[in-house]
Amino acid sequence: MSSCNPQVLVQRSQEARKLAYCPYSRFRVGAAVLTSDGTVFTGCNVENACYTAGLCAERTAISKAVSEGHTTFKAIAIASDLEDRFISPCGACRQFMREFGSQWDVYLSKTDGSFKQMTVEELLPCSFGPDDLRARENP
Repeated sequence: MSSCNPQVLVQRSQEARKLAYCPYSRFRVGAAVLTSDGTVFTGCNVENACYTAGLCAERTAISKAVSEGHTTFKAIAIASDLEDRFISPCGACRQFMREFGSQWDVYLSKTDGSFKQMTVEELLPCSFGPDDLRARENP
């Protein structure tokens, strides 16, 4: 998958959603992230009895990619069981995505496979990122 095919990326996120471990919320979420070299990594939400220790699907997929040496992304698709509206990443996931750039695509989807395309920057305007910290290194 060298080019960004949104339908395929959404489908992969829907498949990942089926693996979600969410015994508490019963809110399944899957994500599929496309790296700059065309590799796709998927992830699902993994809940924990200690709620704050859980992981969202987006952070799971991105962490899998980073753990395999990928830090440049083209797109991510997110899927849930919501039928009447597009799933949107939480604030923590928006910031996590921002760590790896603000100009890559985010596909918010519904269960029927329809999607809405945005960028990380559109989801997190006026964001704080790595460049803000680099500016402090050489005053």
